[in-house]
Amino acid sequence: MNSKGQVTIPAALRAKHHLHEGDELEVIEEGTALRIVRVQGETRGRRLVREMRGRATTSMSTDELMELLRGE
Repeated sequence: MNSKGQVTIPAALRAKHHLHEGDELEVIEEGTALRIVRVQGETRGRRLVREMRGRATTSMSTDELMELLRGE
Protein backbone atom coordinates (compact mmCIF):
# COMPACT_ATOMS: atom_id res chain seq x y z
CA MET A 1 0.00 0.00 0.00
CA ASN A 2 1.36 3.44 -0.84
CA SER A 3 1.25 6.61 1.25
CA LYS A 4 -2.14 7.55 -0.25
CA GLY A 5 -3.68 4.23 0.81
CA GLN A 6 -3.78 2.93 -2.77
CA VAL A 7 -3.35 -0.79 -3.38
CA THR A 8 -2.11 -2.41 -6.59
CA ILE A 9 -3.95 -5.50 -7.78
CA PRO A 10 -1.52 -7.75 -9.69
CA ALA A 11 -2.06 -7.91 -13.46
CA ALA A 12 -2.72 -11.66 -13.44
CA LEU A 13 -5.56 -11.23 -10.94
CA ARG A 14 -6.99 -8.24 -12.85
CA ALA A 15 -7.04 -10.34 -16.04
CA LYS A 16 -8.48 -13.41 -14.30
CA HIS A 17 -11.33 -11.39 -12.77
CA HIS A 18 -11.85 -9.11 -15.80
CA LEU A 19 -11.03 -5.91 -13.91
CA HIS A 20 -10.34 -2.83 -16.00
CA GLU A 21 -9.34 0.77 -15.39
CA GLY A 22 -12.40 2.70 -14.26
CA ASP A 23 -14.16 -0.31 -12.73
CA GLU A 24 -15.65 0.56 -9.36
CA LEU A 25 -14.59 -1.63 -6.47
CA GLU A 26 -15.68 -1.70 -2.87
CA VAL A 27 -13.65 -2.79 0.15
CA ILE A 28 -15.70 -4.72 2.70
CA GLU A 29 -14.47 -5.49 6.19
CA GLU A 30 -15.13 -9.08 7.26
CA GLY A 31 -13.78 -9.71 10.74
CA THR A 32 -10.01 -9.27 10.49
CA ALA A 33 -9.97 -9.46 6.68
CA LEU A 34 -10.74 -7.03 3.86
CA ARG A 35 -12.59 -8.24 0.76
CA ILE A 36 -12.47 -6.35 -2.55
CA VAL A 37 -15.62 -6.69 -4.65
CA ARG A 38 -16.78 -5.14 -7.91
CA VAL A 39 -19.65 -2.69 -7.46
CA GLN A 40 -22.69 -4.23 -9.16
CA GLY A 41 -24.95 -2.22 -11.40
CA GLU A 42 -24.29 0.34 -14.06
CA THR A 43 -20.91 0.12 -15.79
CA ARG A 44 -18.68 3.15 -16.15
CA GLY A 45 -19.33 3.29 -19.91
CA ARG A 46 -23.09 3.14 -19.54
CA ARG A 47 -22.98 5.79 -16.82
CA LEU A 48 -20.95 8.10 -19.08
CA VAL A 49 -23.37 7.59 -21.98
CA ARG A 50 -26.37 8.26 -19.71
CA GLU A 51 -24.77 11.44 -18.39
CA MET A 52 -23.90 12.67 -21.90
CA ARG A 53 -27.22 11.80 -23.56
CA GLY A 54 -29.13 14.92 -24.62
CA ARG A 55 -26.25 17.32 -23.95
CA ALA A 56 -25.29 18.02 -27.58
CA THR A 57 -25.40 21.70 -28.44
CA THR A 58 -25.12 21.48 -32.22
CA SER A 59 -27.86 22.00 -34.77
CA MET A 60 -25.94 20.03 -37.42
CA SER A 61 -27.47 16.87 -38.85
CA THR A 62 -25.73 13.50 -38.65
CA ASP A 63 -24.83 13.76 -42.34
CA GLU A 64 -23.33 17.22 -41.81
CA LEU A 65 -21.28 15.97 -38.86
CA MET A 66 -20.03 12.97 -40.85
CA GLU A 67 -18.98 15.24 -43.70
CA LEU A 68 -17.16 17.50 -41.27
CA LEU A 69 -15.40 14.64 -39.48
CA ARG A 70 -14.62 12.38 -42.44
CA GLY A 71 -14.49 14.85 -45.30
CA GLU A 72 -17.22 12.93 -47.15
